[in-house]
Amino acid sequence: MIKVKVIGRGIEKEVKWRKGMRVRDVLREVGFNTESAIAKVNGKVALEDKEVQDGDFVEVIPVVSGG
Repeated sequence: MIKVKVIGRGIEKEVKWRKGMRVRDVLREVGFNTESAIAKVNGKVALEDKEVQDGDFVEVIPVVSGG
C-alpha cells in the first residue's frame, strides 16, 4: 500500500500499490493530474514519471492559480 495525503484538503488514504506504478498513477487515484498538483514522495519532490514503491508516502500538493 502507498499512503497518500492531499495537503490542504484533509484527504488521507491508502492506494493499492501495483508493479510499475508511477507518481502520475497515484495522482489519478486521488483525483488529480500532473497539471493540477505536485507530488512529494517520501519528502522529496517527484516528477510524474518517478516509479513509486510499496510502502512509499506520497504528499499531493494542489496547484493554485489565478490572476
